[in-house]
Amino acid sequence: MTESLDKLHVVGDRVLIKPLTESKKTKGGLYLPPGYKEKDEIHSGYIVKVGPGYPIPLPTEEEEPWKKVDEKTKYMPLQANVGDLAIFLQKSAIEIVYDDEKYFIVPQHSILLLQRDEELFK
Repeated sequence: MTESLDKLHVVGDRVLIKPLTESKKTKGGLYLPPGYKEKDEIHSGYIVKVGPGYPIPLPTEEEEPWKKVDEKTKYMPLQANVGDLAIFLQKSAIEIVYDDEKYFIVPQHSILLLQRDEELFK
């Protein structure tokens, strides 16, 4: 799975999230019809890919005409990291299926909460 995800590049301020599998049964023991949980407004899942961030605009005025201008786009990084558990708004997410796996492409402004386990990165 990881090798196939390496081919994907997330653009801008978006993240790729693998949703958590949800139970088809409620706490009270009722079975839910297919698609019921998918219509809820808030979802959660683990971040598997992160975009480069918000592009920073290039300066419009040349300070010195003889200086070489670096035209490479620079980005302000996102708060989200790979491996974070994200709680996000469903209405801004775009659902995709890649290699028979369901994912969401979510802009950072739709992420409400991140849970980061620092032990994973040591």
